[in-house]
Amino acid sequence: VSYICGNCEFSTIRMCNSKKNTHPDLTQCFQHTVLVWFPCFYLWVCAPFYCLYLRFYDNGRISLSSLCCAKTGLGLCLASFGLLEMVYLLVEKRRDIEHHMVFLLSPIIRSFTMILAVLVIHLERLRGFRSSIFLFLFWTLAVICSLVPLRANIQTIIDEGFSADAMRFVAFFTFFSLQLAQLILSCFADHRPVTLKPVYVKVQYLETHIFLLHRLVVKGYRSPLQAEDLWSLREEDTSEKIICDLEKEWAKQWAKMQHALNGTQALGYKLSEQTQLLRKLHKEQISGFCLLRTLAKNFGPYFLTGTLCLVIQDAFMFSIPQVLSLLLGFVRDEDAPLWKGYLFAFLMFLLSCLQSLFNHQYMYTCFSVGMRVKTAVMGLVYRKSLVINSAARRTCTVGEIVNLVSADTQKLMDFVVYFNAVWVAPIEIALCLFFLWQRLGPSALAGIATVILIFPLNGFIAKMRSKLQVQMKYMDGRIKLMNEILSGIKILKFYAWENAFRERVLGYREKELNALKKSQILYSISIASFNSSTFLVHLIIVVKHVLDAQKVFVSMALINILKAPLSQLPFAMSTTMQAVVSLKRLGKFLCQDELKLDSVERAPYHPGEYIDGMPLNIFIPYWQRGSLVAVVGHVGSGKSSLLSAMLGEMEKKSGHVTVSGSVAYVPQQAWIQNATLKDNILFGHERKDSWYQSVLEACALLPDLGILPARDATEIGEKGLNLSGGQKQRVSLARAVYRKADIYLLDDPLSAVDAHVGQHIFEKVIGPNGVLKNKTRILVTHGLSFLPQADLILVMEDGEITEMGSYAELLSRKNTFADFVKAFSVCERKESATHRGNASIQTMEAISDTEQEQDQEEVGRLTHADKAHTGRVKLEMYVEYFRTIGLAFIIPIIFLYAFQQAASLAYNYWLSLWADEPVVNGTQVDTDLKLGVFGALGIAIFGTTVAISLGGIIASRHLHLELLNNVLHSPMSFFESTPSGNLLNRFSKEIDAIDCMIPDGLKMMLGYVFKLLEVCIIVSTSLTSILLCFQSFYVATSCQLRRLESVSRSPIYTHFNETVQGAGVIRAFGEQSRFILLANSRVDHNQTSYFPRFVATRWLAVNLEFLGNLLVLAAAILSVMGRATLSPGIVGLAVSHSLQVTGILSWIVRAWTDVENNIVSVERVKEYAETTKEAPWTIEDSPLPSDWPKSGSIGFQEYGLQYRRGLDWALKEISLSVNEREKVGIVGRTGAGKSSLALGIFRILEAAKGKIFIDGINIAEIGLHQLRSRITIIPQDPVLFSGSLRMNLDPFDGYTDEEVWRALELAHLKNFVSGLPDKLNHECSEGGENLSLGQRQLVCLARALLRKTKILVLDEATAAVDLETDNLIQSTIRTQFEDCTVLTIAHRLNTIMDYTRVIVMDRGHITEMDSPNNLISQRGQFYQMCREAGLV
Repeated sequence: VSYICGNCEFSTIRMCNSKKNTHPDLTQCFQHTVLVWFPCFYLWVCAPFYCLYLRFYDNGRISLSSLCCAKTGLGLCLASFGLLEMVYLLVEKRRDIEHHMVFLLSPIIRSFTMILAVLVIHLERLRGFRSSIFLFLFWTLAVICSLVPLRANIQTIIDEGFSADAMRFVAFFTFFSLQLAQLILSCFADHRPVTLKPVYVKVQYLETHIFLLHRLVVKGYRSPLQAEDLWSLREEDTSEKIICDLEKEWAKQWAKMQHALNGTQALGYKLSEQTQLLRKLHKEQISGFCLLRTLAKNFGPYFLTGTLCLVIQDAFMFSIPQVLSLLLGFVRDEDAPLWKGYLFAFLMFLLSCLQSLFNHQYMYTCFSVGMRVKTAVMGLVYRKSLVINSAARRTCTVGEIVNLVSADTQKLMDFVVYFNAVWVAPIEIALCLFFLWQRLGPSALAGIATVILIFPLNGFIAKMRSKLQVQMKYMDGRIKLMNEILSGIKILKFYAWENAFRERVLGYREKELNALKKSQILYSISIASFNSSTFLVHLIIVVKHVLDAQKVFVSMALINILKAPLSQLPFAMSTTMQAVVSLKRLGKFLCQDELKLDSVERAPYHPGEYIDGMPLNIFIPYWQRGSLVAVVGHVGSGKSSLLSAMLGEMEKKSGHVTVSGSVAYVPQQAWIQNATLKDNILFGHERKDSWYQSVLEACALLPDLGILPARDATEIGEKGLNLSGGQKQRVSLARAVYRKADIYLLDDPLSAVDAHVGQHIFEKVIGPNGVLKNKTRILVTHGLSFLPQADLILVMEDGEITEMGSYAELLSRKNTFADFVKAFSVCERKESATHRGNASIQTMEAISDTEQEQDQEEVGRLTHADKAHTGRVKLEMYVEYFRTIGLAFIIPIIFLYAFQQAASLAYNYWLSLWADEPVVNGTQVDTDLKLGVFGALGIAIFGTTVAISLGGIIASRHLHLELLNNVLHSPMSFFESTPSGNLLNRFSKEIDAIDCMIPDGLKMMLGYVFKLLEVCIIVSTSLTSILLCFQSFYVATSCQLRRLESVSRSPIYTHFNETVQGAGVIRAFGEQSRFILLANSRVDHNQTSYFPRFVATRWLAVNLEFLGNLLVLAAAILSVMGRATLSPGIVGLAVSHSLQVTGILSWIVRAWTDVENNIVSVERVKEYAETTKEAPWTIEDSPLPSDWPKSGSIGFQEYGLQYRRGLDWALKEISLSVNEREKVGIVGRTGAGKSSLALGIFRILEAAKGKIFIDGINIAEIGLHQLRSRITIIPQDPVLFSGSLRMNLDPFDGYTDEEVWRALELAHLKNFVSGLPDKLNHECSEGGENLSLGQRQLVCLARALLRKTKILVLDEATAAVDLETDNLIQSTIRTQFEDCTVLTIAHRLNTIMDYTRVIVMDRGHITEMDSPNNLISQRGQFYQMCREAGLV
């Protein structure tokens, strides 16, 4: 230093030259070293890292602009100034600099730094960066560091005159002006880069967003925000950009993991079953870590920039107590010059502002990373759901996948935000304790020991809580079950099973809440131990030490700093534990087995194939282009599995499947999207009018367009809710035909359509003269009438092809097929499914005269998008929430908080008194009282946190139950017009927010509200009004953003749900990329609402903390001005509390807003309380006999039915009497009103006119469950729920095992079930996917046989079974339901030819009614239908 600075005058860095000097100055040495070198040091140290960052981000190239030229010119001028100064010194001041080398060294460093700045300017231009925060900070530092020499030079000119050293003054002022010009220019953005990429808003830093948000907040305050008011996402936040990068990294990690796990297999060892299971478990465990490593590699660098901000913020945070110490020293020292006090006051203000700035930049970075992690994980889960194989699909239900993208992604976002606290908090605690030791000496040891002892306790609590994370498993089960309930709600209503499934949901919910309750109690112990520990530390220090104001309030400021890490640590540990569980769950899903791409290949044929554990011994010759191959066989013989094998949907054990050309697939159960009819048919392809019309005509859809309100622009509900089974199948077929593929795989598409429609479709589409005549068609069918026209017939039995050949060849062989055809020849051309009349329009709105003029799109709309409320959350929501908690909890909570803060206030006041009044005889007074207050404080903190947690659980239980009851009591029309995503969103994300977020927000808010009251008593009450002003401004915008985010989340769940169910069809058509783009757009739309939400939180915090910092400045300046009259104790109390205001203000509004934002969840859950409900399930005083209906007679009295008010009548004045034990068949063409009769009998739709009597009792006067539980239906769509087979047959456990086995035997399922390993406890997968469609239909028959009610309705119940099984079912119905009244909506006309009566319906009227023989002899409509079916 002596060599650089010379003599002692230069080498001493002093605050001032004299203690009494009124114009203090930094020494020449300090000005020419630290102030010059500091900005240069920043640039040289950070430049390599910044250049590395620029290397990874290429946004195009910016052409040389006037702004860039100006910056370059100024930079080179600054560099040349340094060189000129060096030359001047060497020539003119050679003697002086021999002793002061600093004058020569500083210009050299400065010149090279300016050249580096110019190079960075051009590097940024070449990488397409329009503005630079990096250089902005450099120029800001350079200008700030030049302010001290500027003031010194001005003072010298005043004291000595300008002529004293004119050259130096001119040079300095010019240099300073150029630096200031560079700072101003760095505030402007350059031209857009020359690039082909789409232009996004490129904003990297919080300050810019806060500036943009001012306008958004003002707009949100004036009128409710709409989605179009929000900013578009930045490019780096879009799904496409994030997932594109992440997928490559995940693929690498996945390949490494697979390689590591397959090491043993590569050596040629055959692994035992147990070893394979262990390897699978190991794979699931390490997959979570692999996912974390992938996320870290992709988002780690940006996250580390935030971590750097956190470290800098901590440095400023720990500087503040040191400056406070200097300020209190100044107040005590009466001789200290006044400028020192003002310097300390402004320094404290500056440090507080810098701390706020860096803290919020850190939080902004964390939330940005969290948002990207959420997008990335959602994208990975969605893409995985498109490629998992059928075995994995059975273990991963739609509900579980929805839970992964709702709850688990949220846990990972929280983890990103709070992860740094896990390692930073202990360092902050250690630094606090170090500074306390430094200030107080050995007496701080007791306090240090107290804190250290708390860590093992909290480690134990964290371990206990991690074990309680099983609540996620119960939540998964609940969401999965809710998804199934929503999918099969019609079946639940037909069977009156709502209560059984309600109890199952509540069983999961109870387990979930019990785990949550235990976890929250442990968390309360953790919070209480950490929060009360700071109080105990202070108490021990006070008891052991003789204090003055400086020691008291500096140690108090340090202990207030200590509170933050101590309170954050348990939360951070808890969040980390939850994130670990979520990572494991996500990893487990992402490492599920995928479909193998080599299952289907273009290769030479090799005989023999073995698929998915089912022996499919297939020998098939090469099928010629344009051939029609029919596949026949009994239920469960492997027909659908054969098509799945051709699609590559099954695991190939050996052999080859060779497919040449594109494939179109029509599944057995039609998969229909929630989109318009036109979109369902086009399926992402361009519309070609002539071909489109040909397809509609060929698939017999033109008559249906006449029924639909907006023709092909009519919206179809989820899973085709507002279409009949036949219509769904025809739309599914039209989708395939429109595709113009080379190969068509048709899985029994004619089973659900009328005889004449089936014939029409076969002739126009599938047959030798149809539109597909030149294509290869593989048709699975149960209809014998089409087989003569097939080029090749495959007969399947138990997964094997037993016979193969043309129709004539197979008949001539006189084997199984010939016998089968002979036995059922009478049934040829009888697949005459007549589907639900008017179901096609059952959910369409009435079209009035004015509406007919509307846009087709509006008329055809069915589902209602999730709507966002506007304005502040209503007071009733708070009242409702607190009412459910109950006064018994609320009053103790408020009392405990008030006591907690009163104890803290009293203690702080004691401190100020002790600081001013020295201790007598080295002892403290009232020590026991203070220890008592400490004990009470700990109990109060524990009591409040437990009370709020338990109160929250009570409210959550009540709100969930209310939501569940409201949904289950809703009529069918509600489910048809409400997308399942809207409901799943309520049951997952919104209930999760009510479970956890609202109680946590309340704990925080109440704590800080009472803390603010304490501060206001000590410092200022004017804060409250300013706080309320900010809060009202902010909450209006924040709540609306929360609503928009919630509303945009529902379509994500709906889309995920739809995709998972139709994954097979999407893959068959090769539409994965289009669906991925759709998912990306939905996620991006959701993030567009989420991003301004967290920027708004930062906006509020920055504004409020600046307000708090002004309060610190005011308190400090007033303390300096009034030091003659104020005691150090009072100054310390005021300033230390004003320092707390900064944090309290931002946290209180943040917590308040969190509560208000999350109360939106209560608002959304309560929404369904106001929707229309169906009639009561039971009527208590109903005069219904216990054995009703005894005879089973049914009477219709001028009965009329409308699907909605204003629509045409589905049934018109039906008067009909059905006698006991009568068997009545109901037939008619599409839209005749057949199924409407069944819906009317079960009161799925209420009568618009007239009455229905069963055994003389008007069914409108009894409860819905009293009616539905005593009559039975076998529905058209066989729906099973995940759970045991026994539960699917008897959810109330009302029958013995013997009765269940008897029902299975009569349903021809006994052999199949007894062959299963678990028999009756066989676990059915979601939707019963591990049973064939025919077997599911037989399970529905077994349900009816178990209930054995006096009235049985069959709604096209044998659509999915072969003729032989249909015959068996019909014989069972005839024998077992002989003494029952049977109404059959006829599917195959031969099944009702021996019925006592047949009703023929047309357009809602009964046109014919008599015995089948009489109707045939009358040669009317029934005769025509029989003739078409080949029966006459």
